[in-house]
Amino acid sequence: MAAMPALPPPLRFIVTGCAAAAVHFAVVKLLVDGTGMRPLVANVLGWLTAFGVSFGGHYVWTFAHQQTHWRHALPRFFLLSASGFALNELAYAFALRYSPWRYDVLLALVLVGVAVGTYVLSKLWAFRGTAS
Repeated sequence: MAAMPALPPPLRFIVTGCAAAAVHFAVVKLLVDGTGMRPLVANVLGWLTAFGVSFGGHYVWTFAHQQTHWRHALPRFFLLSASGFALNELAYAFALRYSPWRYDVLLALVLVGVAVGTYVLSKLWAFRGTAS
């Protein structure tokens, strides 16, 4: 049986990002529907949980070819992810306040919107190797 061809980094980013977004989304759904937690509070816990999935996947798979040490990449990716999450939370708060759509639909839209910028900045900055 032939080995599956390696996916290019943009597709690896999508797969890893989808896994992290699914964790984020599931945590928010469980907390809101299961405990009655407010969506914006649950969103913080969802992001914190998904961060490990995201960093781990991107470090060992998406951007492994860039050979960046985790001590170099982790603080950069955390700053990038936290900034993206701040944008996510602001957009989500605005959408929850002014849109008639359900909280889970709005969360899905916001997660996809922030992902594009995260890819570009991850590739060009967070997982870029140190200068030789």
